[in-house]
Amino acid sequence: MTSYFSRLLLLTLPLGFTLPLTAVAGCSAGDAPTSTEGAAGEPAAMDGDRVVGDTLSEPDELAPVEPRSGQVPPMEATAPTEAAPQATAPTQTETMTEEGTDTSPSEEVATLGAGCFWCIEAVLEQVEGVKSVESGYTGGQTENPTYKDICTGRTGHAEVVRVTFDPTVLSYAELLDWFWRLHDPTTLNRQGNDRGTQYRSAIFYHSDEQRKIAETAKRDVQPTFDDPIVTEVTAAAVFYPAEAYHQGYYFDNTSQGYCQMVIAPKLKKLGLKY
Repeated sequence: MTSYFSRLLLLTLPLGFTLPLTAVAGCSAGDAPTSTEGAAGEPAAMDGDRVVGDTLSEPDELAPVEPRSGQVPPMEATAPTEAAPQATAPTQTETMTEEGTDTSPSEEVATLGAGCFWCIEAVLEQVEGVKSVESGYTGGQTENPTYKDICTGRTGHAEVVRVTFDPTVLSYAELLDWFWRLHDPTTLNRQGNDRGTQYRSAIFYHSDEQRKIAETAKRDVQPTFDDPIVTEVTAAAVFYPAEAYHQGYYFDNTSQGYCQMVIAPKLKKLGLKY
């Protein structure tokens, strides 16, 4: 139960309260979580697998946190409810393959992984030409995974967003420009203190044309980074929508610790609403 317990660290901290942030082990695949304590020596609150780690030196580093009371269902509650139904197997039209999805001529679909899907979603839903952004899971071997499953790092899935956009307004190459800017594609299976294969940098292409564009973009953007880019470029597979409370998470929870300390600085740096 590693990743599932690491995200909640900041969520109960009142605004204005300063807590010395020390490095906390994130969710490496399959490892047991490191015991953490709050400022008063009591167990720190956690939210999934986003942990509050080192003091942020750059807005892009993901320093995990914990959600406000009432934002995330109890960790023991695995059965779906009407308000937050458990992800079910996608229909044939939802299944993502390299042949693409059923879209109109003015729509194209992209599937991208860049760490915490809360962060990716908050950025891309503000980009002109983007019609919708849906958080979910793909690239793994477990059917119908839940958020709790993903946080173990053992299902093989990545946290991703499925982006539907208008290619007459925003080209796939331009969408990838935002992708390279909104995360660090040089850190393997990690974004800030969010660690594990579920946080890998990945482009899941839906056509051979998308594959060619992605590979070219990866090559062309490499000189702008000091370290080698580790982003995987692979064919899209089955996409499982994340639970309802993950959708539109940032703007529904702007006062939450993780949102304020990790996502808001990223949005500000990119010149977006925060």
